[in-house]
Amino acid sequence: MSNIVAIVGRPNVGKSTLFNRLIEQKKAIMDNVSGVTRDRHYGYAQWTGKFFTVIDTGGYVHGSEDIFEGAIREQVEMAIEEASVLLFVVDCHTGLTDLDKDFAEVLRRSRKPVYLVANKADTHEKAHQAAEFYELGLGEPHAIAAESGSGTGDLLDAVISNFPDEGVENPDAGVPKISILGRPNVGKSSFLNALLGKDRSIVTDMAGTTRDAINNHYTLYGKDFIITDTAGIRRKAKVDDNIEYYSVLRSLKALEESDVAIVLVDATTIDPQRGLEAQDMNIISMADKAKKGIVLMVNKWDLVAKDSKTASTLEKAIRERMAPLNYMPIIFTSVLEKQRIFQAIEKTMDVYENKTRKIATSKLNDIMLKVIENYPPPAWKGKYIKIKYMTQLPTPSPSFVLFCNLPQYIKESYTRYLENQMRDHFELDGVPIQLFFRKK
Repeated sequence: MSNIVAIVGRPNVGKSTLFNRLIEQKKAIMDNVSGVTRDRHYGYAQWTGKFFTVIDTGGYVHGSEDIFEGAIREQVEMAIEEASVLLFVVDCHTGLTDLDKDFAEVLRRSRKPVYLVANKADTHEKAHQAAEFYELGLGEPHAIAAESGSGTGDLLDAVISNFPDEGVENPDAGVPKISILGRPNVGKSSFLNALLGKDRSIVTDMAGTTRDAINNHYTLYGKDFIITDTAGIRRKAKVDDNIEYYSVLRSLKALEESDVAIVLVDATTIDPQRGLEAQDMNIISMADKAKKGIVLMVNKWDLVAKDSKTASTLEKAIRERMAPLNYMPIIFTSVLEKQRIFQAIEKTMDVYENKTRKIATSKLNDIMLKVIENYPPPAWKGKYIKIKYMTQLPTPSPSFVLFCNLPQYIKESYTRYLENQMRDHFELDGVPIQLFFRKK
């Protein structure tokens, strides 16, 4: 993928605003506080028939000892290495700074085409002031206002001249999408980094380190998919910060766009009698309501004092607590020790195949009508319910319509019985099933 544009610069110059403008979506979180963007963030754009990938990056601060700024620098350097064109964003309101000069030296060493983008040139006066950035020695500044889009057309005309081919409209089309969800500090970013074998997401012991939903292409055992790291989801009452609020919204949007959710929970917080904490259950419930495949990944297993029965005891407690939403596979892992993390991905791909499985109508009726005959729906006030025929609907997750004489009298407990039978007979483990009863 050669058509890659990285947006770089010091903090708070409007990189994420420009990123959102180019991809024509509000995908990156924007705020006047510096350091909102931390990890590399990818999106897709097109201009006059040429398609390209855009990378948003955090603000580059040279020589800082701050834990986040040091990690952000590493992420920016990876983006520079990956990109074919660099957009160096500076700020017309604050003018040329020492941080801009230091970063210009970094970009010169990259030997990549660099376009100097003088952002926030929202008046003629500010546009004229952009001339001071000639001092950086990176050519003519392109005066733009990312918020309104002014000047971005001329900038893009120059950028796409570096692309040898038209590019791919959407490299993600048809690729399975997996989201990593969970409360803060359960190991989501560490899990992603362990899979990729590099620091794709910034990891610290501080809750809230990840803010945006970060997409990554990944291949395992010949299968391609996109795996998305998300911000930790806390209870609404505990979200008291605008940035965290939008981070949670991005996490929920990542869930909506995914096919399968890996829900991470902290093994050290599971009660052997009571099972999962309430917020873990809420996150699983959200994935179920969104009709996504679910894999429950119990992380930090290396920190639990255990014997040969601990795993089975905890799994039983989890399933009892989660009932009836207890259909997902449960895997006990340690991201730190890289214990069973690839097994978790294999199981996730199995769940994806289950979610997209299409069952022939003849096979469905041959098996399920016998199941129903052996254990028919309970009669209601002396009226017998007869299910005569069923078929699968063309929906993203397994949905079935069952035709019967008295659909209004089918009880919820019997619906759950049929769902469980279908999971057993048709390999639908980890997938929410919808059954609709219609009058025949």
